[in-house]
Amino acid sequence: MIKIYTAPSCLSCRKVKKYFKDHNIKFVEKNILQTPLTREDIYRMLIQSENGFDDIISMRSKVFKEKNINLDDMNLNQLIDFIIENPSILKRPIILSDLDLQVGYNAEDISLFLPPELRDCEDCKDDDCEYAKYLRIEKK
Repeated sequence: MIKIYTAPSCLSCRKVKKYFKDHNIKFVEKNILQTPLTREDIYRMLIQSENGFDDIISMRSKVFKEKNINLDDMNLNQLIDFIIENPSILKRPIILSDLDLQVGYNAEDISLFLPPELRDCEDCKDDDCEYAKYLRIEKK
């Protein structure tokens, strides 16, 4: 199941939800400002990320400036606790499946979450291709 971590005023979050709805992709939304994050949420993000905290934390967040935080001074547990207490430091949206993580809305990369039969084929020239059929239907 796909989980999307969102915030109410996030335009990219709305784009992701619209994309999933338009493509009939089931997802669960978790508003990080209304529903507390868990340690498991953060661990799952970190496991799927390529660069750990750098992929999910926004260093431009107002919280960092206000509190004068240095991430290098925190151990893993302190940093996770800090995120739980200050969820607004997370980049948004964070899209998480069992195998993949995407941060932000990227029109090209989001196709990763399409079912395999609808993904773009590298050398697709075949009229029987399910993706080609799908595109023809979408253009109408």
